Amino acid sequence: MAENKVDSYLIDSMFSYREIGSNIWLVEDSERGLEGLVIIYSEPLVIFRLAVMDVPQENRLELFAKLLELNANDVIHGAYALEDGKIILIDTLEYDFLDYSEFRATLDAFSLAITQHYPVLSGYRAGKKERG
Repeated sequence: MAENKVDSYLIDSMFSYREIGSNIWLVEDSERGLEGLVIIYSEPLVIFRLAVMDVPQENRLELFAKLLELNANDVIHGAYALEDGKIILIDTLEYDFLDYSEFRATLDAFSLAITQHYPVLSGYRAGKKERG
């Protein structure tokens, strides 16, 4: 059953999480930068989604170019995307072939991306001037 595999991997990873619906988990691990990571099992995929920040009204083209650069050069698993006025990190893995190493690699990649990229991305918000 899907819940057992994802639950088992979440338990093994020792991240703080809770099940918020049928086949939907919310990781709430601020120490690792994964506050609000949603994991959804929707056959045949396991989908990882993390809202990073709202898309600012100013500096959008510059920010979007930076996101594309990060996708190409620095995001190990998944990619930055836009959804409903938010910048999100998203990754999809095939459930049938999902193993713990791949599952954990996505969690670690998201944690690393948030830790390294958020200071740079947040610089694009209104009133901010520092950018990396």
